[in-house]
Amino acid sequence: MVGDPLKQQYPALALSDDELLKEIFSRLSNSVSPLANPYSKDGFDAAAISQLPVGLRAMAATHHFDISLTLDDIGWHFLNFGEPGFVRETEAGLHELGLNDMAQWFTEAYAIVNSLRSEIEASEGFHDCLIQHGQRDRIDELRSKAQPPGNKSLIYEAWVRYAREHPENIFSKPMV
Repeated sequence: MVGDPLKQQYPALALSDDELLKEIFSRLSNSVSPLANPYSKDGFDAAAISQLPVGLRAMAATHHFDISLTLDDIGWHFLNFGEPGFVRETEAGLHELGLNDMAQWFTEAYAIVNSLRSEIEASEGFHDCLIQHGQRDRIDELRSKAQPPGNKSLIYEAWVRYAREHPENIFSKPMV
């Protein structure tokens, strides 16, 4: 009996979705320099992921965005991870993962926050600044589109789906 050739070449594909997600996280941990600091404004994090296979790169770039959606806010994300190179990597990663609508929401939220960044940083009043400029409701709307109610992660679901469709873009070297 001959098995699925993709599963033979990429054994991770035989894993359950949860196990596959854990394998992806393991690959990311082993592939991205521990010196890369996504909170930094020096661009090193974007440079650190630039040599990864395209799918793994997309996952590395979108990981912190998923965390921001879960713990913070779509707008607040850019106060933590607003380095322009990393923003470009995240937007490209969302597109690569097939999350085109989310990429549009991400880009719009970035434009809003980036235009107010100096004022937000000077006042330390993120929400008040958004309200003052009539942008709070829009940021809230973008957040609820990008992170629907519940604990479901649209980004991590896209990782698993993408890994099953394009394993060569993540596991560039078949697992031994």
